[in-house]
Amino acid sequence: MLTLFPELFDAFKKWSIVGRTIEKGLFSFNTINIRDFSKDKHKRVDDYPFGGGPGMIMRTEPIYDAILDTKTEDSIVIYLSPQGKTYNQKLANSLSKEKHIILLCGHYEGIDNRIVDNFVDLEISIGDYVLTGGEIPAMVVIESIIRLLPGALGSEESYVDESHYNGLLEYPQYTRPRVFMSLNVPEVLLSGDHKKIDEWRKYESLKTTYIKRPDLLDKINLTDMEIKMLKRIKEEMKDKN
Repeated sequence: MLTLFPELFDAFKKWSIVGRTIEKGLFSFNTINIRDFSKDKHKRVDDYPFGGGPGMIMRTEPIYDAILDTKTEDSIVIYLSPQGKTYNQKLANSLSKEKHIILLCGHYEGIDNRIVDNFVDLEISIGDYVLTGGEIPAMVVIESIIRLLPGALGSEESYVDESHYNGLLEYPQYTRPRVFMSLNVPEVLLSGDHKKIDEWRKYESLKTTYIKRPDLLDKINLTDMEIKMLKRIKEEMKDKN
């Protein structure tokens, strides 16, 4: 992690699944302060943009030296940027297989573009909005990757069933009490019939996706059974309207 604010990650390293995964030795996480590579006596890492304009730009030298000091032959350098490829579960799955990831967190008005063009392998954006720096997006990327590491969660099903893993949103979940303010848990979940429960979950996963994120259905290949289910869902929704 290359950042100007390594202290932001102190609590994050100990938090929930991140801390447990590090303790298990499944994942190592180091923060490198880009200021440590500044040759300026005041440890400045920014300067005014050529051509004028508001704000300051992070300089090439300290970023390059930080990358060079950290990089190995297995490294992939990722710059967290609003101009990057929109982050999603598919990309998280791919990154979880990488051996060494260097996350570069920009700040101010960004970084000198010569770094982006020549020393960055991938730009990632967590959404179409602007943040002060890349630290929060970096935390998003780290946590999403950690969840996919073998042994990080209690079982593989813990992440396989989650929203977006298979392209669909997750089915509704329920726990005790069975009745709350006259609201009942679906009977099928109490039946003990695992085949019916699996069918119900698949149906509800499709239904939730169709209602909340129909755009996702255009990005996945549905099975024949799922196509039939989706047809039923559309008819059901049409009748309700």
